[in-house]
Amino acid sequence: MRPSRQSKSTARLYALQALFQMEAAGQGADSVLREFEDHRFGAVYDEGEMAEGDIELFRKTVGDAVNWQARIDQMTDRALVAKWPIDRIDPTLRALFRAAGAELVEGEAPPKVVINEYVEIAKAFFPEGREARFVNAVLDHMAREARPEAF
Repeated sequence: MRPSRQSKSTARLYALQALFQMEAAGQGADSVLREFEDHRFGAVYDEGEMAEGDIELFRKTVGDAVNWQARIDQMTDRALVAKWPIDRIDPTLRALFRAAGAELVEGEAPPKVVINEYVEIAKAFFPEGREARFVNAVLDHMAREARPEAF
């Protein structure tokens, strides 16, 4: 059975959150992956139920983001204005670029799908800002570098 579009979207959101947590708390990938798999995927809390996600996409995205972080960060830096290197941007956006970059470098989804998915995530985190357009522009640049044959 193929994972649904919703479970892939959820996996992408969880991957961004896991990467953010790894950086903010200084945690390693293994402990964060385990925590998310044990406590987020389908967990039920008083506030409601967490969505199920595509666990394979989640693991692959986080793993590839860690393994290819230097390359992804360099691609992101080239897509950003010179005054705004990746270490100066919002940590949520940094995690988003790393997750999306992992899919652009090593993923199977078409670049336009990856860009659209992460722009939608940016809208959820920054509903009143210009970040979604910024994310779209940066990811478009990264996608053209990572997979020029797709354009």
